[in-house]
Amino acid sequence: MIASKPVHTLSVASANMLLGSARRWGIDVDALVGAIGIDPVLLRNPDGRIPIRQIQMLWRTLSTQTNIDRLSLQVGELISPAAVGVLAYVMMHSPTLGRAIEQLCRYQAIVCDGTRTTMQVEGEQTALVVQITSPDIVYAAQVYNAELSVYLSAFRLLTGLPIAPTAIRFAYPTPADTTEHERTFAPAVLTFDAPETALVLPTALLDTPVLNASPGMMQLFEQHADALLSRLNTPSLAGRVRQEIVALMKGEEPTLSTVADRLAMGVRTLQGHLRSEGLTYQNLLDEVRKELAQRHLRDCQLSITDIAYLLGYAEPSVFFRSFKKWTGQTPGAYRQLAN
Repeated sequence: MIASKPVHTLSVASANMLLGSARRWGIDVDALVGAIGIDPVLLRNPDGRIPIRQIQMLWRTLSTQTNIDRLSLQVGELISPAAVGVLAYVMMHSPTLGRAIEQLCRYQAIVCDGTRTTMQVEGEQTALVVQITSPDIVYAAQVYNAELSVYLSAFRLLTGLPIAPTAIRFAYPTPADTTEHERTFAPAVLTFDAPETALVLPTALLDTPVLNASPGMMQLFEQHADALLSRLNTPSLAGRVRQEIVALMKGEEPTLSTVADRLAMGVRTLQGHLRSEGLTYQNLLDEVRKELAQRHLRDCQLSITDIAYLLGYAEPSVFFRSFKKWTGQTPGAYRQLAN
């Protein structure tokens, strides 16, 4: 049995910041959202999540319409507590900037579980290091740009001071034009092609008080953040659906109604929950079939016709067409290259 793949997600609030930045550039956001299949209703749900793979489709589409380096670096200019949600409120009621950054590192997955941020104190300098952890992230430079610009804007809002980084390191090649990088992070020294992406601040700034912080309120929002984090760490409904599909894949196509019954919910309820994650049952069925097909094709003891029937296809020709659509190759060609 194959393990279900985790669906890495971004909060709706963060997605709306990105869309807001695109709107400022005169881009038709409604058309953009429709083109990549994001449900507009989901964008009005403050607790909603959007699969990172859809956000990457958004970056890909934006790359054909505008300068996405400049757009991503300007995302931080739109930050507000409402845009970041409970994480912002936990940070706002932390006593110092250093404690706020610790909370950012602790609860970052609430905003995006495809990256990880850590604080590394290096004597008189402290580095906030951002790492990409999701294989779904293709547009790494834009993700790094957006996160660092959001962090710097947040630190300035929290303290009421023009916080200035001493250095910025980017784990990607030097762009053709670095004007916007220089504007966003001035007066920091910029380094590209670095081993890691990091925003570097004087360590002394960590003791800077956060404006209007309330320790009691911080505890209240911490409880909410802990609950959200716990929910994220629970296997997603999509993961459970994949597991049921694999268990039922025994020579016939697992139906939506059968899977819904096994999960003790109605068909429409299951469809609604999947839609809130930007998914459909057919998406998940195709993903499982593709992964199983690739695994079976690496086993030369099974004929391609056998594999088609194992995956629940009534006709091998339907499997051939589906596999070609998924991979751009015929099953036979894939088998030759894989072995």
